[in-house]
Amino acid sequence: MVRPERRTRSDFVAVALILVAVVSAAAVIWWRSDARATVSEPASEQPPVASAPAGAPTSVQELWRAPSPATPVPVVADSTVVTGDGGTVLGRAPGTGREHWRYSRDLPLCTVGGEWDRAVAVYRKAANCSEISSLRGGTGVRGPARNSDTQFGTRLLSDGKYLTATGDRVLESWRSDLVRTQQYGIMPALKNAGNNLRRPDCTYTSTAVGSERVAVIEDCPSDPTKRLSVLKTKPEDDEEPEEVTTAVLGGSEATAVAVSTKQTVVYLRDRGSIVVYANTTGGIEAEYPLPAEGTGIPESGVEAVAADRVWTVNLRPVPEPEQQRAARSIATSLHRFDSTITEQSVLHGLATAGPNRPFRVAVLDDEQYQQVKDKIDDIAGATFGGLLYWHNGATTVALDAATFAPLWTVPGTLGPGTLFGGELLLPVPEGIAVVDRFTGARQRVIPVDRQGYDGPISMDSAGPTLLEQRGGTLVALG
Repeated sequence: MVRPERRTRSDFVAVALILVAVVSAAAVIWWRSDARATVSEPASEQPPVASAPAGAPTSVQELWRAPSPATPVPVVADSTVVTGDGGTVLGRAPGTGREHWRYSRDLPLCTVGGEWDRAVAVYRKAANCSEISSLRGGTGVRGPARNSDTQFGTRLLSDGKYLTATGDRVLESWRSDLVRTQQYGIMPALKNAGNNLRRPDCTYTSTAVGSERVAVIEDCPSDPTKRLSVLKTKPEDDEEPEEVTTAVLGGSEATAVAVSTKQTVVYLRDRGSIVVYANTTGGIEAEYPLPAEGTGIPESGVEAVAADRVWTVNLRPVPEPEQQRAARSIATSLHRFDSTITEQSVLHGLATAGPNRPFRVAVLDDEQYQQVKDKIDDIAGATFGGLLYWHNGATTVALDAATFAPLWTVPGTLGPGTLFGGELLLPVPEGIAVVDRFTGARQRVIPVDRQGYDGPISMDSAGPTLLEQRGGTLVALG
């Protein structure tokens, strides 16, 4: 029989010391971990869905305000208003500002954006804005997270499918699970020495996104003026950027306004023009004079109509036999909305159109669009487009989303505005102007006392609540 192993006092002391060491190490790791420095207080249930407004109000008053320097524009995610201040992201009830959920870290926020019904919070570390967290808008429950090479001063731009984080030396795009789909520029720790070194000395001064494309204005020492480069948001290899086109522009004060699959529109301030470039060649397709007003030109490009659609009906040239039939069919469908639309007027307009510059036949509201959508879809060469609103620092400009042609301008505004209850609202010094979205004609002004604030304003809404981002403060009106 084997004699049982005898344990000495020294054995017990050694085991105790090992346990103390393990516990101490675990405590140190926890003390230094992100988990200890994170406070997550999600909501127990989804908030009620806010009802859509019937129209613009006749008057408004301030409902609440909150510091939110991390949101450059109002962020609404799943019927919740999101604010960001210090290291804390809060989900708030639109009408009262009451805290619905909270997420906080012992790191300062770089910025907060919204996409996929989630708030996306970007936190700052010593070298860059590398800590990315996503939070479900309705509850604040944590979703996907990632580390990135995002720079200080970044903004999050959404094209409806991807988020792009801007930067003056590097920018990158993410899909809904926060997996990176593309990275462009010189990274702090370059893994692939051959990656994107065609123009290593360039800096990026303006970015716009749309239709799974990123348009970036580059300032390159070897170029006489600014350069426009258009990238795929999701290239074949996320380690290798995929340029659609790149071309030197005809001006040195350039802002990327908007980009689609086929075209990019740039504001050349020193030429006083909005210029449309073809993505296939980099050549100019159209140029439209625009007064070079304002000083605070935004780098983020346009704000697209989303909540309450405005539709343009566009017609591209088709072979001669189909052209006559297309003109007759489209006139028959649209004449009841506008008596000036006839077969002859459509044929006349088609004579001025090109393959990448369709003729804009009509502008429809959403109810009209629903009535004729199926008929128009069957007409050769006919497509639908929306309206985009852009602010150049002093003037709001409506652009046809299909052609990027300016449709109208409203000078003296403080931002691009928002659609609310089927009406376009624009911030102006005396309050909020209600504007005809088809013509830009000012109909009336809703007075707003901004208590001396006269800077730029970005607007949005959550149900019947209007939101104004005034610098580092978010204000709710109703």
